[in-house]
Amino acid sequence: QVEVLESGGGSVQAGGSLRLSCAASGDPNGRLFVGWFRQRPGKEREGVAAKYIAGRNTYYADSVKGRFTISQDTAKNTVYLQMSSLKPEDSGMYYCAADSFISFPPHEADFAYWGQGTQVTVSS
Repeated sequence: QVEVLESGGGSVQAGGSLRLSCAASGDPNGRLFVGWFRQRPGKEREGVAAKYIAGRNTYYADSVKGRFTISQDTAKNTVYLQMSSLKPEDSGMYYCAADSFISFPPHEADFAYWGQGTQVTVSS
């Protein structure tokens, strides 16, 4: 059973940075795909970034390209989402999700394992 736990959300002013962490445990093969989703007020959950843990495949939504970076620390079974040049429209609940195989772009229905989410608030 894969377990996913996010951390690192908070409040920041526009132009600032935050780093989210996603600790994924319980995968015996080390071949998970990990995705970051966000749900903004009044909108559907959307995939913003994803990464294949055992390879170099990554995905970024157009809205975050050049500002967000997904990376991993394999020894810690942790995937990070470094968010820079944050905008008020980046505010929302951010979720980490994992599964054994997905295609890009990531879709919510592709992931079986979800964290509880961490709030990101960007003020203008």
